[in-house]
Amino acid sequence: MWGIPAFIFLVAFFHRVAPGTVAKELMASFQASGALLGLLSALYFYAYAALMLPAGLLVDAYGPRRVVAVGGSFMGIGTLLMGWAWSSWPLFAGRLLVGLGASVTFVGALKVAAVWFSPRWFGTLSAITATMGVLGALVATAPFALLAGMIGWRWAFVSVGLISLCASLLCWAMVRDGPGAAEAALQSLGEIMKGTWRVLSNRHTWPPFLTFFGLYSASSNLMLWGIPFFRDVYGLPIGRAAIYATAPLIAILFSAPLTGYLSDRVLGRRRLPYVALCWLSVLLWGTFVLTLGRLSLSGLYSLLFVTGAFGGAFVLTWPIGREVNPPPLAGVSVAVVNLGGFLGAALTQAPVGALLDSRWTGAMEGGARVYPLEAYRLAFAICALLVLGAALVAFLVKETRGQNIYDTLFPSHDGALGLAGKP
Repeated sequence: MWGIPAFIFLVAFFHRVAPGTVAKELMASFQASGALLGLLSALYFYAYAALMLPAGLLVDAYGPRRVVAVGGSFMGIGTLLMGWAWSSWPLFAGRLLVGLGASVTFVGALKVAAVWFSPRWFGTLSAITATMGVLGALVATAPFALLAGMIGWRWAFVSVGLISLCASLLCWAMVRDGPGAAEAALQSLGEIMKGTWRVLSNRHTWPPFLTFFGLYSASSNLMLWGIPFFRDVYGLPIGRAAIYATAPLIAILFSAPLTGYLSDRVLGRRRLPYVALCWLSVLLWGTFVLTLGRLSLSGLYSLLFVTGAFGGAFVLTWPIGREVNPPPLAGVSVAVVNLGGFLGAALTQAPVGALLDSRWTGAMEGGARVYPLEAYRLAFAICALLVLGAALVAFLVKETRGQNIYDTLFPSHDGALGLAGKP
C-alpha cells in the first residue's frame, strides 16, 4: 500500500533536481538565461505550492489510491511534453503539469502511512518516505546525466514520463485507501474544508511551516545550481559534476531515516533535535559560503556530505505539523506545513538565478552562460541566510514528544475534526 505511492513520490522528487543536471543543455537548447532557468525550475514549485492544500483535502476526502494515480498520470504527460518540447512554451507547460501532478504524491504516501501503520511509527515512516524522495534526487544526478549523455536529454525525459504512467496504473490497480474499509470516504469534502480552517488558524502550525520555508529554499537552490557550480568553477564535465553534487543527498539518504528513528524511538522528542539540527546546518552553510572556491574537490565533497548528514531536521516538520492538529486531518496538516518548503523554493529560485545573471561577465560555453565564483558566492550566501532564519523560527516549535497533543493544546474543541473552540 505504501510502496507504490512512495515510488511515485520518488519520481516527483526526481523532477526537483533534474533541471539542474541538464541546466547547460536546457540553456543552450532554448537560449535561456539563469533567471529563465530558475523560473522553469520554480514553476514546478509554484504548481506544487498552489495545489498543496487542495491535495491534502483531496487525499483526505477521496483517498490516496485515486488521487495519487491521477497525479502520477499528470506527471507522466508533463514529462513527455518536456521531452518533446519544440519551443519554450511547451517546455514550461510540461513543467507545470509535472508540478501539478507531483503535489499529491507526498501527502498521499504519508496518508497511507497514517492509516495503515501505528501512530508511533509515523515519524520514522515520514523520514523513510522523505528518503525515497532523496533516492529520486540521486537518480536525477549522475544516473540521469549518464542517460542524457547516452540518448540525449529529450529522450531521457520521455523515458521518465513512461515510467510515471506505468507506476500510476499500478497505483490505481493495487493500492487501497485503508485497512478493511475506504477510510477516506468517511469524511465529506465539506467537513474537511471546515477542518482546514482549524489547521490554518492553529498558531502552532506556523513555526514548522516557516522553518521548512527556510530550510527547503536553501536546499532547492543548491540542487538547482550545484551541478552548474561544479561545471563553471571547477571545470568539471557533467558526469563528474553530478557525482560531486550528490554528496549532501547521499548523506541525507541515511541521516533522514536516522533522524526520524531517533526522534521516535530513542529521544521521544521533536523540538530538541529539530532546533539542534537547524543550528548545525547554519554553522555548516556558513562554512560552505566562507570557503567557497578555496577547498579542493575532495574537501568540498566532504563539507557537503557533512552538511547533508546534519541536514535531517526537515523530516521532523511533517510529524510536528500532524501532532499539533486534529488526527483526522493528517493529510491537510501535513500539506499545510509542507507548503512552506515549496513556497520557499518557488519564491527564491528565479531571484537567485537573477542574482547569478547580475554577476555574469559575458562568458559563454556551448551556448550556455558561465558564471564566476563571486556570482555563486552571492547566491549561496542568500541560502545561508535563509537557513539562519529557519533556525531562529525553530525555537517557536511546540514539543509533542511524538504524540498528538491537539486535545491538550485546545481542550475546548468539539467533535472529531475539532471544529469548535479557538486556538
